[in-house]
Amino acid sequence: MVKRTRKSQKSQSKTQELVVVAIVATMDEAKDYETLLKSNDIPAMVKQQQDEFTDGKRCVVMVPEEMTDEAYVIIESQDAFDDFYDSALDNGDEDEDDLDGDIFEEGS
Repeated sequence: MVKRTRKSQKSQSKTQELVVVAIVATMDEAKDYETLLKSNDIPAMVKQQQDEFTDGKRCVVMVPEEMTDEAYVIIESQDAFDDFYDSALDNGDEDEDDLDGDIFEEGS
């Protein structure tokens, strides 16, 4: 009886409904999301699809339906971190330039 339960669980997991949690332009971005989700124990799959609005293709990242909310949280957290990191790098360059200019102007 235990074996039947395990088999039925395996067959259910194979037929799980997959939903799209991210749409990106490149396969590299899609693979990054897939790696991020898998490292957080969320099974993910990448597919390339025809974009319905343009003649090009797009990549979608899909996860099992019951893990959609968790996947969104992980993706949004990573995106927020990336935005913060990019912003910090951009501001760091400007502050450094301003600081150097002020030092040289005052010392003259």
